[in-house]
Order: sequence, then structure tokens, then C-alpha cells
Amino acid sequence: MTNDWNVGKQQKKGLKKGLENAILVGVIKDSDTKEQVEEYLDELEFLAMTAGAKTVLKVTQRMHKPNPATFIGSGKLAEIQEYIEDEANDIDLVIFDDDLSPKQTNVIEKELKRKIIDRSSLILDIFASRAQTAQAKTQVELAQMQYLLPRLRGLWTHLERQKGGIGMRGPGEQEIETDRRIVRDKIAKLKNQLAKIDRQSQTQRKNRGEMIRVALVGYTNAGKSTLMNVLSKSEVFAENKLFATLDTTVRKVVFGRMPFLLSDTVGFIRKLPHHLVESFKSTLDEVRESDLLIHLVDLSHVAYEDHISTVNKTIKELGADDIPTILIFNKLDLYRERNFDDLLDEETKQEILDGIKENMQNKYDDMEVLFISAKDKENMDTLREIVGAKISDLYEIRYPYRAKFW
Repeated sequence: MTNDWNVGKQQKKGLKKGLENAILVGVIKDSDTKEQVEEYLDELEFLAMTAGAKTVLKVTQRMHKPNPATFIGSGKLAEIQEYIEDEANDIDLVIFDDDLSPKQTNVIEKELKRKIIDRSSLILDIFASRAQTAQAKTQVELAQMQYLLPRLRGLWTHLERQKGGIGMRGPGEQEIETDRRIVRDKIAKLKNQLAKIDRQSQTQRKNRGEMIRVALVGYTNAGKSTLMNVLSKSEVFAENKLFATLDTTVRKVVFGRMPFLLSDTVGFIRKLPHHLVESFKSTLDEVRESDLLIHLVDLSHVAYEDHISTVNKTIKELGADDIPTILIFNKLDLYRERNFDDLLDEETKQEILDGIKENMQNKYDDMEVLFISAKDKENMDTLREIVGAKISDLYEIRYPYRAKFW
């Protein structure tokens, strides 16, 4: 008996070899503005590019609520179908910025006759191609199985209809129920594997001694791995793509004679699939168990304030919102490049940056705020001073009667 669909087998190459041409689809709900949805689609385009797809067309539609059968309206669906039928456009898949129900996916696939992907399945695809360690691979595979469980109908071809004969008589078990049972068993097995890996990780964390622990957190592609490389003088993989880092990397760093542990965590993102959040909770223990958080923000992104809110919300969900945090605005070099005209003098440029900093300091008055460029190593000495002072204070609190040699 063959399994053509391959239960739990990860696709290491992303969507496929070579770029696939994609149409992106977003719905403007009552709570959204057109500008917001366009910005969401820009992020979706970056996700698609990371997975291996080239965006050919972006489609938006304003709706009070999504169509229960086709998500978008029938007229808009017909427009997309007409665009696809033009062979010159060579469309391989259609990506929706929101999660689709199994029914919606099936209906849209029948209408458009193209591969239909929603935001969650796209992110899962990226995670599957990026996972390196046993823990990350198990977490992604568990998330995939949980995502696919309600979407099994029509996906598998490994069980043929029963044709009768000796040993084949009677009602038997329906194919879809067999499929569900296999996936549930797989989910249970993966959860057990993950629990075992998590116990090993907890032991490793306990064995790291009594050093202060600092975690880099932030929206995906904010530059955490680049900053990790600068502060720890190590070579952590860094790339201008979403979710370049899935596995938490921990390095021992020494400022002067003061040691601490610095960890680089997986980036957060809007509409992160629930199954992924649940699966990666053990990895995010690094955040929960940290003594200090460095919240890194991509200042050059137009929606950086939304990114801050998303990360703060996720940190709160993890129960880590009471941990002292330093708010660092990164990519100062890219911000200048994108927003400053050559005709502006240096004094005016500095006034603009000072105004943004003052605004952010007033808004987040419980945090220290600093602007840096990890790539150009701008303001790194100031960052080291701030982090060093925070770590020194934390050691003072933790070991008030112990002689210090840093």
C-alpha cells in the first residue's frame, strides 16, 4: 500500500525548484483600511518570495465579511479566472492573505484550476524549508499535521475503494476516517518526541549556570541575527528574508569582564498560524526564561509601529511582558536611504530622528530607546553601555552579597 501524499514528509525545497508565478488576494474588511491591506499584501509578497514565488498580480476586494463558499465575491473570482486563462500570464498558484476553510479551498481550486495556498500554509512551507535542528523539524511537522487534519478530504490517494473479496467484506472503515486516525497517531507521536526534546532543552538551560540571560526578540527580518553577530562576534546565519532563523542560537558574550548569555530567537509576524505558535512554545522558552529582552525594530519599515504592537502582544501571550526590555530601532542606514533627500542638511536629518526618538520614548516610557545600524555598527558602543549597565544591575539584584569581579 503506497502513500502518495507522504504523511509528515517535509518539503525541503519550498514550493518547487524555480520561481512560481503567483496572484496575491486580500480582503478589505470593515476594520481595515485599503492602505493597511496593501501593506499586508506587501508582506505576503515578501513571504512568497522567501518561499520561491514571484508575485505577478495583487488583488483586493472590500467586503463586509468573506463569502463562506469562495472567500471573495463571485465577480472578483471571475476576474481572477479570466486573468489566469490568459496563457501569457502563466500563473501557477493563488495565495490568499487570510486562512481559508477546507470548503473554500476546494471550491476556489475547482473554479480557478490552480494551486490555492493561504497565509498559514505559506508560512508552514517556509518553516519546513528553513528548519535545521531536530527540535525545529519536529515542531514544524507537528504544526503541519495539525493544520492538515481538518483538510484531509481529497488530498490522499493511497487508499483505493474496497472491491470486495476474501477479507474485504463488511462495512470496513471509510477512507477519510482512516486518514484522520493516521494523522492523529502521527500528531501524538510528534508531541511525545517534542516533549522529550523539550526536557533535554530544559536540562541544557539549567546547565548554563547562573549567568544573566538576554534574548533578542522582534518582528521577522528586523536584523536580530546581524546584531547577534556584532555583539557576540560569531557567525550566525543572517539573510534579508523572512524567518531566516528558526532555531534559537545561544552564545556566551563578555562585556569587559562581565559574562552573559545572548540568544537569537525566531521572528514574530502578524497572523502567525496558531499551530506554529503552539508548536514553537518550547523554543520560545528562551524568551520566557530571560532576564532581559532586547526588542529589535526595523525602523526603515513603514509599519514599524504595527510590528512593535505585534511583538509586544506575542510577548504578553508568552507571559514575558514583565521582563525588563530595551527597545532598539535598527536599520538606521536604510531609513536614511529611503526617507532623507540629498538636499536635507545633517542638522535637519538629526532633528527628524530626534523627533521620532522622543515620540517613541514618550510612547514606551517604561523602556530605554536607542537607534542603531547593526549592519554599519552605528551606535554599537552606546548599545553596549546600556546593555552592560542593565546586566550589571541584574547581577546586583540576583547576587547582592557576592563579590563581583567585573
